[in-house]
Amino acid sequence: MAQHLELGRRGEALAKTYLENLGYEILDENWTYGKAEIDLIAYKDRVIIFAEVKTRTGTGFGAPEDFVDSRKQRLMAQAADEYIYITNHQGDARFDIISVLFNKSGNYTLKHIEDAFWPSAD
Repeated sequence: MAQHLELGRRGEALAKTYLENLGYEILDENWTYGKAEIDLIAYKDRVIIFAEVKTRTGTGFGAPEDFVDSRKQRLMAQAADEYIYITNHQGDARFDIISVLFNKSGNYTLKHIEDAFWPSAD
């Protein structure tokens, strides 16, 4: 497996464990619809959470969360709409970003940005 894919999987596993430890129920992982993929779909307090996990080994090009651009947000919104439709979810929804930043020693910091964005309709 390519090194960047392995790094991404590690970040997603850490994010999943983090959410579970906070009492979130993980409903789905790597859920795809069309060209969109949602890394983690979680549920807590009657809110469905669509989470994008970004993992990096440095901030030379920006923080991991900076890479969730408007195109990615639109794709996530389309996939989220379909997921909500399929599951007939009647409660609230939000979009979170979880950034995982590894240092050279292999240690990491994890940042959970709740309600990080709301995709525009354009």
